[in-house]
Amino acid sequence: MTNTLTAAEIKRRGMAAIEEGLRHGPVHIVKRNKPAAVVLTEEEYQRLAHGRVAAPIGMTAMQWLLSQPALGARSKAQIDKDVKAERNW
Repeated sequence: MTNTLTAAEIKRRGMAAIEEGLRHGPVHIVKRNKPAAVVLTEEEYQRLAHGRVAAPIGMTAMQWLLSQPALGARSKAQIDKDVKAERNW
């Protein structure tokens, strides 16, 4: 972690410390010598989130995965055909 701030430094310098750090990318916050959080610019957060709401607490990874929209253009039949061809080499 190259761009880090301690919780103590944030208490001492406040938002100015975070704003200064954000000029160099995401700011990693360290509390009691352990990584505690990462602060991103709003623009970076939106880029990562793509406007999607975070998964509700209690949702399993599989439930989250199945709730994502399909991004590919291939049909299930085409994928099955491609997998079969790869296995028959």
